[in-house]
Parts: sequence; C-alpha cells; structure tokens
Amino acid sequence: VQLQASGGGLVQAGGSLRLSCAASGGTFSSYQMGWFRQAPGKEREFVASIRRSVGGTYYADSVKGRFTVSRDNARNTVYLQVNSLKPEDAAVYYCAATKNLGIATRAVLYPYWGQGTLVTVSS
Repeated sequence: VQLQASGGGLVQAGGSLRLSCAASGGTFSSYQMGWFRQAPGKEREFVASIRRSVGGTYYADSVKGRFTVSRDNARNTVYLQVNSLKPEDAAVYYCAATKNLGIATRAVLYPYWGQGTLVTVSS
C-alpha cells in the first residue's frame, strides 16, 4: 500500500489542523493506520492509531483530548484532527499502515509509511 500525507502547515499555538493520509494500492480497510511524528533531533514517536474496520482508537498520553484520529474506508483515507496545538507538537507527521491485529504503537510494527507532512507551531 502507498500512503500520501497532507494537511500540515504553520499554525499559531492553540490552533488546529486536519492532517489527511490517502492510501492506494491495497485493501485500506484491512490495515490498522497509525500516526507518528518526529521533531528535529528527536526519535520518531507514536501519536495515534485506529484499528481496521471496527475503528478502535488509541492515543499517546501527550495528545489525548486534543487529537482525534478517524478513518473513511470508502475514501481510503485516515485523518488526524489536531487541536489546541502547542509548540512541542511541531514535527513532521507521518502516517503508517500495518496489518497487525493488536494495538500497534511501535514504529517497527508498521511496514508502510507515507512521506510526512510538516506541522509548525508558532508561540
């Protein structure tokens, strides 16, 4: 499966963005989808995931209550609504796909990755 992330940009602290990730070349509904982010000089970290057709979600503690992951299987797209952005949320955000059946929070479990979209937060 190929993934294309979009929707990043420059936003003021407290603002919002909606990130999108369009999938092609696979049966989208069979994949658990994850969002990760990587800030300069830091390791890539898990942000959120949404399971296959059932759509159960899981979040990193740092984004709970502010970020929402969702998916539209008819459009082969996963979304990440990011609200109440903080300067520490600034990073390149990546979407990823896995057929792992359990909740997958480790990057190593995801074999398919998009190219990333940059989120910049001004204070």
